[in-house]
Amino acid sequence: MKTDIRHAALIAIFSLTACIPSPSRQGGFRPPPESPERFARCVAMMRAEGSQVDALPDRRFDNGCSATSSVKLVAIGIPVTNLGAVKCTLAAPFARWVREDVPLEARRWLGGEVVRIESFGSFACRPVNNQAGNRLSEHGRANAIDIAAFRLRDGRRITVREGWNAQDGNVRGFLRALHKSACKRFGVVLGPEANALHHDHFHFDMGGGPYCR
Repeated sequence: MKTDIRHAALIAIFSLTACIPSPSRQGGFRPPPESPERFARCVAMMRAEGSQVDALPDRRFDNGCSATSSVKLVAIGIPVTNLGAVKCTLAAPFARWVREDVPLEARRWLGGEVVRIESFGSFACRPVNNQAGNRLSEHGRANAIDIAAFRLRDGRRITVREGWNAQDGNVRGFLRALHKSACKRFGVVLGPEANALHHDHFHFDMGGGPYCR
């Protein structure tokens, strides 16, 4: 039985290239077309890696917004607040970032353990930067996540807004290390140095790129 479980997990992981976008030879991310089969493989892969997720029904709205091939993140190692629907091709690398990168950098820079991650949300039916006339935001496709803060077991709360240029070099190092690691996992990563609208959070999406700022 254990052999069968490991075999199933390996099959799911080797299906990664069919589920998760990768940089093209021209240097850009090309998200694969969605299909029920790709979505099922992505969900199976996430579960094989240890995530608890609920597959969600597709939703489409008249104004162009949608939440398709999406999951609800039930448990991915560290609780993340305020998340709704997340497209599976974003949820999979996000879960790895939460399980692998966040604990590693918290130990390295802060000597502590992150017990909660605070987000500004995922799905939101709005244009880019919430400015009328702009194209549809990746949030309007459930294809973006905004991360604002990290709560440690010892009570410390590290926010992107206050910590990015904090006097404490370890806090700065922690946030910059997480930003750098995110750039290896997501198509687009925006932080405080991208523009004033991102002064208080990290934005991750898989809608294009690679772009890291």
